[in-house]
This record gives sequence, structure tokens and C-alpha cells, in this order.
Amino acid sequence: MKNWIGKALIVVGDATETVDTLYPLYRLQEANIQPVVIAPEKRLYQMVLHEVRPGWTITREWEGYQIQADMAFSEVNPEDYLGILFSGGRAPEYIREDEDLIRLTQWFFDHNKPCASVCHGVEIPARADRVRGRRMATVAKCKFDLEVCGGIYVNEPCVIDGNLVSGRTFHDNGYYVGPWIAMLEQEAKLRA
Repeated sequence: MKNWIGKALIVVGDATETVDTLYPLYRLQEANIQPVVIAPEKRLYQMVLHEVRPGWTITREWEGYQIQADMAFSEVNPEDYLGILFSGGRAPEYIREDEDLIRLTQWFFDHNKPCASVCHGVEIPARADRVRGRRMATVAKCKFDLEVCGGIYVNEPCVIDGNLVSGRTFHDNGYYVGPWIAMLEQEAKLRA
């Protein structure tokens, strides 16, 4: 059994992007931070792979691995966690109306805790009214979702705005996940 320095949340649902989810999950483990996967219900979720392939003008999707949610949104006490990550894929579009997820999202932003978002993950903090005036990276097709909610789109692999770290797609994992983990480690030191 590992001696974790703290725990961090990873938000998923059906059609969560596989690489957006698994890369930060494994990086958290390497940093000795326990990843806790949360979703609308505690059950098995189907992840997907997303990519624009040559000859396609839209994102192509196919099945990826499955992932088990450790807890439902309604079961989470945010004070027990160092931070939160909003994974991409199609899931955010469908889970962003969940009242418990909105409550959690607002808590992490309002308490200045480390938040990370990639790709379509932006749809959750946007729906929770927590992107207003914030600089964020997201996949280009979600630029509207960010801007209509008052956010500022930045086309870079890692954008840091206070407690918020964001990337555009899974291609940016190597740029934005490390700075988010550094924030989580700092949060763990503050709690120690």
C-alpha cells in the first residue's frame, strides 16, 4: 500500500477521452498523489479515442479502454482533495448539467485549489460559471463554449491562470499535466 501525499479528482463519464484521462492518472500515481475517478455514478465507464485523421475534417471517435469510477459526484467531499481535473472527450457535454459536479467545480475554483482542464473539459467549468475573465487553452472547436461564458481562448499547449492549468488536447499532456501536479504538490505541503 502506497503512502500517498494526498488525493486528486479526475472527472469522467461515458465517452471520456482515453489519453486525456489515463496520462494524468498515471502521472498522479508517479507523484505519489492518489487519483480518485469520479463520475455521475460509481460504475464502469466506456472511454473513447479522439483524433482528426487525414482526409477527415471532423474528429473521428472509436472505443478506448474502460475505467471504473471510484465515487459518484454526490459522494465527494471536496475538502478531502488537493485538486480536480476535467478530462476531455464527449463526456463533459453530457455531465456538465449534473448539480453535484457543478457544486464541486465551483468549490475548487472558489477555494483557489489546483484545477486542470483539457480539450472538451472546459465545458464543465464554463457551465459552472468559473471561466469568466480566465485565460484557458482548449480544443479549437470549444473556443466558442469558453468565450460565450466569458473566458479568454489561448491557443497554446499549456496555459496557467492562477490556480487553473489547461491544455488543448491529449497532444498537450506533456506540457500542462506537470505544472498541475506541481500545484498539487504545493497544496499537499500547505496541508502538511
